[in-house]
Amino acid sequence: MIVIAIANQKGGVGKTTTAINLAAALAQRGRRTLLVDLDPQANSTISYLDVRTLPKSMFDVLSNGTPLSDVITASPVANLDVAPSRIALAKLESQLIGEVDAHFRLKDRLDLVADRYEFVVIDTPPALGLITVNALVAATHLLIPVQSSYFALEGTDDLLETVEKIRSRPNPNLKLLGAVITLHDKRTTLSRDVQKAITEVFGGRVFRTTISKSIRLEESPAHKESIFTFAPQSSGAYEYYRLCEEVIERV
Repeated sequence: MIVIAIANQKGGVGKTTTAINLAAALAQRGRRTLLVDLDPQANSTISYLDVRTLPKSMFDVLSNGTPLSDVITASPVANLDVAPSRIALAKLESQLIGEVDAHFRLKDRLDLVADRYEFVVIDTPPALGLITVNALVAATHLLIPVQSSYFALEGTDDLLETVEKIRSRPNPNLKLLGAVITLHDKRTTLSRDVQKAITEVFGGRVFRTTISKSIRLEESPAHKESIFTFAPQSSGAYEYYRLCEEVIERV
């Protein structure tokens, strides 16, 4: 089972957009995929499910031992299930402080459903707290969305330092899958300069595919659809399909 954590402590860089559409792309290629929403804002969940109908969430799984299989819900996309989030997840970190297995809660729960999925995609909150650490400990690979903006690399050192700490003890097998440039506008000099700067930091780990700014990508979650069914002919659909191809090549 390949477990891909999508993380960056900066907000607004396209983590959720990447999570929901990469997961959908993998599922459409026939790969049994689980999308795990660890962001208390629950935007990945809302993109596919009605949270009002869900009695339990990842908060219950990570806080009181509810089996992950009890909260996993089928999405409208074939081969794609969702482990949903709720705002209650914001209380999790205070509850886990001091717990011996605090960093391993997600990994332990995922191990119990490993035979059901080829890929797990984890959407994380914009922070480097205990929730994101749980994702990194559980992951086999890390994918970092980096916004094509002047402040693109702000905080990247902190994230990479956290990754090295995770590798040094709880998860020595964590691999950097790559950095994907998001919200990109190829027409501007600034975007080209930012792309060059990101490549200088990440080298060959930058994905060839860049994700352009797209109204369609912003609209599709409101219709509870991935970009592939909402706007299958759009640039966003083409780019996330190509990103999926690259991800499969790299893993």
